[in-house]
Amino acid sequence: MNQGSVAGLADRLARFERVGLAHLPTPLEPLGRLTAQLGGPRLWVKREDCTGVGFGGNKLRKLDYVLPEAIEAEADTLVSGGVAQSNSQRQVAAAAAKLGLACHLVVYHGRLAAPPPDYETSGNALLNRLFGATLHAVDWSGDRNGPIEALAESLRSEGRRPYLVPYGVSSGLGAVGYASALLEIAQQSAALGFAPRAVVHCSGSGGTQAGLVVGAALALPETEIVGIDIDAEPERVEADVRRYGAEAAELLGVPFPEERVEVVAGHAGPAYGLPHAATLEAIGLAGRLEALVLDPVYSAKGLAGLIALVRAGRWSAADDIVFLHSGGTPTLFAYQKALAI
Repeated sequence: MNQGSVAGLADRLARFERVGLAHLPTPLEPLGRLTAQLGGPRLWVKREDCTGVGFGGNKLRKLDYVLPEAIEAEADTLVSGGVAQSNSQRQVAAAAAKLGLACHLVVYHGRLAAPPPDYETSGNALLNRLFGATLHAVDWSGDRNGPIEALAESLRSEGRRPYLVPYGVSSGLGAVGYASALLEIAQQSAALGFAPRAVVHCSGSGGTQAGLVVGAALALPETEIVGIDIDAEPERVEADVRRYGAEAAELLGVPFPEERVEVVAGHAGPAYGLPHAATLEAIGLAGRLEALVLDPVYSAKGLAGLIALVRAGRWSAADDIVFLHSGGTPTLFAYQKALAI
């Protein structure tokens, strides 16, 4: 491993201010029993579900780098949006509560054709209310950020000072923040005596994968970054990864490695937010073998994709593969009846 490149990424990230919300670094742990079950490469998990505030998750790492702008602008309100079970919304609401800011969230309805019975009231939806967010119902049109921008403008006209957090906290600056996860993986894996052959994760709004790709080009140049499409929109996901990655690379002052973007389709099930057999298997295996709690919308579909790639023989038994657990635990409770757990 090129330790000089690790130091270079660390130096570049140190130029950016952080709020300090997330509990970092998150652990990197072996998945010994799952490795034995699959009989393939050595598996590890990067525990981004352990970032702390508001049940944690990968978006807090992005918010750490994005929200200094809100503080500098003297914003009094955070504005964002997502579906009722959005992990991103829940983490924005938690961040607002910690920082003493109001929070207004656009809640998209209709993206899921047949949501589970508790979808609108439990899990993340319950936590949004607990954290004090004001919720605004909007019909889903496919426009992720337009209604959020409209809500921010409405609040501004009322004399508020809103700061807009984009859907998924996905932006160039959010991707810069997520390059810090790759830096931690590089440092932790070196300390544990291995170099990851691949980092595999669920990919939806694109910012997480964008940050991992840019960070890996600097600190883990031999490591594959494999995004598992969980939106059933692989072309759109890949386009967003490239867009946010290019913006992050410019902010960090490095070239964007176009050739390192890989979005794997075929593991999202019938549609976004709808679990299928592979999703349920991943949830069961992670729980029974590793006491690892996955959600059926994001992290379980990411692990389902990893399991499929292992079974297809993509990597050898001598390889080390890191699964990035993006969080999402509260969503599991909204799907309890649907999952028959």
